[in-house]
Amino acid sequence: MALRSIFDAAEVRAEFQNAGINSKFIPLIWKYVIQNPNSEWDDVPLLPSSAYPLLRSKFKPSTSTLQSVFDSVDEVTTKLLIKLQNGAFVEAVIMRYDTRLGKYGGQPRPGGPRATLCISSQVGCKMACKFCATGSMGFKNNLSSGEIVEQLVHASCLAQIRNVVFMGMGEPLNNYIALVEAVRVMTGPPFQLSPKRVTVSTVGITHAIKKFHSDIPNVNLAVSLHAPVQDIRCQIMPAARAFPLEKLMDALREYQKNSQQKIFIEYILLDGVNDEEQHAHLLGQLLETFEVVVNLIPFNPIGTLSHFRTSSEQKVIKFQKILRGTYSIRTTIRKQMGQDISGACGQLVVNIPDKRSNGSAGVLADIEDLSL
Repeated sequence: MALRSIFDAAEVRAEFQNAGINSKFIPLIWKYVIQNPNSEWDDVPLLPSSAYPLLRSKFKPSTSTLQSVFDSVDEVTTKLLIKLQNGAFVEAVIMRYDTRLGKYGGQPRPGGPRATLCISSQVGCKMACKFCATGSMGFKNNLSSGEIVEQLVHASCLAQIRNVVFMGMGEPLNNYIALVEAVRVMTGPPFQLSPKRVTVSTVGITHAIKKFHSDIPNVNLAVSLHAPVQDIRCQIMPAARAFPLEKLMDALREYQKNSQQKIFIEYILLDGVNDEEQHAHLLGQLLETFEVVVNLIPFNPIGTLSHFRTSSEQKVIKFQKILRGTYSIRTTIRKQMGQDISGACGQLVVNIPDKRSNGSAGVLADIEDLSL
């Protein structure tokens, strides 16, 4: 039987409880492992004597290994290729920003350089969105909560992570129990991420959205909408057939009523498919009763996997102007990062980019700093 990750919190708590070991030691073990990634269990100080044989027989400090690190040419994006215990691979992406380059109320935001980590929740994905490279892999398996958290552990060795977005490989709400457990670990000691700096993206799994706020309150919800009407959604997102737009909007209305939080709307612009002025008006009408921030995402090419084209800059700006001017909907345009290492939105599929560099990271304005 394979050993579990020490960051599989539910399993660790259950084993400690069965052995009569106080769970207060668990965050201390995590902190030690983070600070001493190559340590053995006997190296961890000040644990009850019964904890050591339990740890040796049941858990590993890390079940995954950082296989490769790829830096983009502009040095603001780093992609991590992570090998899991079962031999499969997932990818995570570090994106570096400078908060001061964003504006709020016309003034530069306070802060400074920091990093956001884009995390995967599954190997592959069942959703098969036609504009997304991950969908071409099909679904392989869910990650455990520990395997999700280990991506943050690996990334923390390379950058100081302030924000986490579940926008990597997989549909997070299709791995709901592990997602919730992982977020609870990340927002507790020793990681102590603010829930308001964690964002979970979904294509719209309505039954999970209905319990999302009560299970992980104050965490941001992002919805991959990508079309303002059901028929276009179904054309580019086959999973939309199982989650009709009308029912999705009802679930979001209930979520917003209960959470009193803004909802992030992700909208990939596909030339001639969903980027015309009429689509902007339909989207504005769909969202005008909600408190949302719309993030327009220019399509990232994924080679022969898709025949979509990237919308022109003029179309993107016009789309934004309609949502802002006619419907007073806060609308941003996502800065493209990491295309040269296939680390941009929609490009995550297990492969090995050609380019690798090492150097100090530059900084950009973070779209999330414009939105939060």
